[in-house]
Amino acid sequence: MIHNTKPKVALVHDYIKEYGGAEKVLEELHNIWPDADVFTLVYLPKFLGPHKERFKNWNIKTSFLQRIPFRGKMISLFRLIDPFVFKMFDLTKYDLIIVSAAGTYSGVNSFKKSDKSLHVCYCHTPPRYLYGYATANKWTTNSLRKFLLLLGQIPMHFIRLSNFVDAQKPNFFIANSNEIASRIEKFYRRKASVIHPPVDIPEIKKTVPMNKRKYFLTGGRLARAKRFDLAVSACTRLDVALKVFGREFSGYGDELKKIAGPTIEFLGEVSQEKKWDLIKNAKAYISPSLQEDFGILNLEVNAGGTPVIAYKSGGVLETVIDSKTGILFTESNVDSVIGAIKRFEKTRFDPRKLIMHAKKYSTGTFVRKIRKFVASGM
Repeated sequence: MIHNTKPKVALVHDYIKEYGGAEKVLEELHNIWPDADVFTLVYLPKFLGPHKERFKNWNIKTSFLQRIPFRGKMISLFRLIDPFVFKMFDLTKYDLIIVSAAGTYSGVNSFKKSDKSLHVCYCHTPPRYLYGYATANKWTTNSLRKFLLLLGQIPMHFIRLSNFVDAQKPNFFIANSNEIASRIEKFYRRKASVIHPPVDIPEIKKTVPMNKRKYFLTGGRLARAKRFDLAVSACTRLDVALKVFGREFSGYGDELKKIAGPTIEFLGEVSQEKKWDLIKNAKAYISPSLQEDFGILNLEVNAGGTPVIAYKSGGVLETVIDSKTGILFTESNVDSVIGAIKRFEKTRFDPRKLIMHAKKYSTGTFVRKIRKFVASGM
């Protein structure tokens, strides 16, 4: 029990190189505790594009990996040593430690701390690469990668054991969805409270009529586990307009461009303002992601008055209501996406109801629940 009127707060995050749902949570945690020190393996603002200003003036403390040349290309390799690196962080002087565990690294909870500290882990997912979930990298493209994948199973076994031990260290777990709460219980044998991530709700005075919208939208973080290739292939076959936004990751963008037809437009990484403009003018956002942890972008799309066409799995089941806030498809293949698009064209959606649905997950709701949770533990 902590009785400090103003506890000393530390926030811990895997790494800061891109801006996604996990970084949105970190940002809102920092807004709640703006004086908090932020610990992360590496901080690479030059890769953040239009989002680098979000972390300006933060007190960010990095590991020795920050000084390694070509560190931006070694994020995946750092997984082999991250538990040892996080152990080098001394957080014994902090009263409250909140870990934003994005699932990139297994040892994010392994730092030194005081027995009197309140240690809360907000878990976006246990590391997907450790437990058989699809990841951003494609490891089966050639014989060398297949060999490295096979060789990597030896250290992965010990990393899983270490990950389980470190998962016993937080006083409490918070999961970003019921899907993740079930993974935490399955792999860590820990119970987790569910607090959904914050969703930006823009001020939209007038929604664009559905019959005035001319294109479909997909994108975000262009990683293979998101399966944007299904959306690109489906819209190419249907000869309908699709706009793809987001920063390319591990060569996946080039793969998408190779299969894209003339109706597909690639926009690269866009600002928040541009993203909202794309959303509110889109017919629907196509989300083919495999076993989505939560799917915060799906709710952001609803917040813009736009429905979602999504693969029926993972956290999507908690946010997308079939035929009401979007259309769900049941198989991870192009034909299933095409069928969902055709069903979408026959379904009516009310943008105002979509916005009302998204407001249940607003930033204000997130902040209120996090404050209440932490206060109850202190």
